[in-house]
Order: sequence, then C-alpha cells, then structure tokens
Amino acid sequence: QVQLVESGGGLVQAGGSLRLSCAASGRTVSNKYMGWFRQAPGKEREFVAAISWSGGRTYYADSVKGRFTVSRDNAKNTVYLQMNSLRPEDTAVYYCAATISNIYLVRSEYENWGRGTQVTVSS
Repeated sequence: QVQLVESGGGLVQAGGSLRLSCAASGRTVSNKYMGWFRQAPGKEREFVAAISWSGGRTYYADSVKGRFTVSRDNAKNTVYLQMNSLRPEDTAVYYCAATISNIYLVRSEYENWGRGTQVTVSS
C-alpha cells in the first residue's frame, strides 16, 4: 500500500503560479508512474500529467502542456506539479496518484490516490 498526501493548493489570480507537492510513503518501490489528475465541479476526473518514477519521463495533457511541469525527488519520495500561467479553467481539486502499471493515462490504472488539494484561479 502507498499513502499519498498532496499539499500546495490555494487561491491565485489568473496568470499566477502554484506548486503542488505529493509526498509518498509505504511501498513506493513498486510504483512505475506517478500521476496528477484534476476534477472540476460537475466534471469527470481528468489526466493532467505523469512522470515515470525511475527514468523521469514526463507526459502532459494538451490543456496544460507548456504551462505545467511535473518533476520528482526520489530521495524525498515526493512528486511536484509546477503550475504557471494559471487560468480560471484550471480551477479544480488536484489529486496525486500512483500506479504499478505502464498505462499512465488511464485513471482506473492507478491503485493509490491522495485526498486532493483545491486549486482556485480567479479571473
């Protein structure tokens, strides 16, 4: 079992930046990918970004490409999501997730989830 705790959410004006953190504990050695997802009110939870735990390969949704950066610190068992040029449509609860699968895009492939952190972008 892997425990995930997100932090760093908050209220920011459009154009601003936030950095989310996801601290992992437990059986982290089995993880292949760490992902970030988000869920806005009334919408499905959607993929935002993912990073491979070993090689550091990164993947992004088209909606955030060029604005968000996912990174990891293996020594700290922590994954980060740097969010720049934030837009009101980025407002959502952001979730960190871990998977032992290679299918990093699919929500159902992730076995472990954090409780989420709220990001609100005002216009």
